[in-house]
Amino acid sequence: MTIQFNAKSRVQQGSSASRRLRRAGSVPAIVFGGSAAPQQIEVDHNEIYHALRNEAFHSSVLSLLLDGAAQAVILKDAQWHPYKQQVLHLDFQRVDATHKIHVKVPLHFVNAEIAPGVKLDGGIVSHVQTEVELECLPGDLPEFILVDLKDLATGHSLHVSNLVLPAGVKALTHGEDPVVATILAVRGGGDEAAETPAA
Repeated sequence: MTIQFNAKSRVQQGSSASRRLRRAGSVPAIVFGGSAAPQQIEVDHNEIYHALRNEAFHSSVLSLLLDGAAQAVILKDAQWHPYKQQVLHLDFQRVDATHKIHVKVPLHFVNAEIAPGVKLDGGIVSHVQTEVELECLPGDLPEFILVDLKDLATGHSLHVSNLVLPAGVKALTHGEDPVVATILAVRGGGDEAAETPAA
């Protein structure tokens, strides 16, 4: 499924012009990358606000309908107001089907309840990472990566190298092998906990 959103070219630039746009219910944004020059655009705040609540919007190749013409982009950055539910600015990068892209995609954890460290030992799963940076062609980009915890024991960890990635997709770890999830032992359970006076 292709996620589409609408945009218009933006002529006026600068902080005062951006403030006027926001007051009018729009969000200033920029599209860059590829052979074309960077282009200032604006998008409807309500439309983009609801789009940003969709996890897939952050990790998919999007179809940007700019003045009626579609172009493929990915979201690179979204700036939010410090305390209001307001989007302040967006950065989009153009993508080419023949060139690899770098995108962070979410991790979806499954089978925690049957992991030996949880089911047998009563341990707690710690999600050390909730996303992973991938390199792939736009057509190979997955919306998320599944992390199966069914064999994880207490005190053991899953690393990025343990993830099952789709064909043509590579995890970028910058020479390391970060921990994705681990199961922590619960201290002081059973009778010991019962002997502790209530606070």
